[in-house]
Amino acid sequence: MGDRGCIGILAGSGPLPAQVAAAAIAKGRKVFVVGFRDFADSARLAPYPHEIIRLAAAGDILGALKRHQCRELVLIGPVRRPAWRDLRPDAEGARILARLGRAIFSGDDGLLGAVVRVLSEEGFHVRGAHEFLEHATGRSGTLGRVLPDAQAQRDIIRGVEVLKAMAVLDIGQGCVVQNGLVLAVEALEGTDAMLGRCGRLMQAGSGGVLVKMPKTGQDLRADMPTIGPETLENAARNGLRGVAFQPGVTLMTDPAGCVRLADRYGLFLYGLTPEDLKDSK
Repeated sequence: MGDRGCIGILAGSGPLPAQVAAAAIAKGRKVFVVGFRDFADSARLAPYPHEIIRLAAAGDILGALKRHQCRELVLIGPVRRPAWRDLRPDAEGARILARLGRAIFSGDDGLLGAVVRVLSEEGFHVRGAHEFLEHATGRSGTLGRVLPDAQAQRDIIRGVEVLKAMAVLDIGQGCVVQNGLVLAVEALEGTDAMLGRCGRLMQAGSGGVLVKMPKTGQDLRADMPTIGPETLENAARNGLRGVAFQPGVTLMTDPAGCVRLADRYGLFLYGLTPEDLKDSK
């Protein structure tokens, strides 16, 4: 695999960009990372060839990728959608924004899908992070010591139904259900902020359930649901009883750490099964 050129990694925040870089190198590939200024974790990227570049400086970004002969790209790590008046695009950035057109004002799926299309038109082959992090996408069933009981299973199924309905509107990848009641759905604020709201909304009785899964038809090369130790910490802090996710299409930033925390806090960590994902009658 070592003769297939350099993989460019467009890096937002969190640990996953560095994990993709390490996994690609382990597969015999060269990497070059473009870290988005104000988002990327420079300390985590330090071991790898990288530059930190402003998000809207598309000319600098494309130039750096081409200098390093990158033809394959991975987009990984969250980037908070900026206010467009604050972008200050360079000339190349303005050209790309014009090509994105109305997708700029779409939901995440529409915008990220358009970004992938434009990058492909620029001659890059966009790949999914899960192609390199196969070990971090989980499996079906219970991952730790705690199993979801009958009520939790019903809440999981309810959460799956809610997320399938939300997918049509391109809203989010997560929701919290407690005893059949939808406490919160994830929107622009992200999972952690949603869980913070749930702490104030939790009803008496058994705690709520977080369900995470991609939207129907979502381009996984641009955006995948992600959970990590902080997800389990926040779930415990805000009175949840467990986390369910769709395996194979959800990235876990630290699988062993997630299981360890789930066991410590008495939470279940559960990979959805094909039966869970079936449409209800």
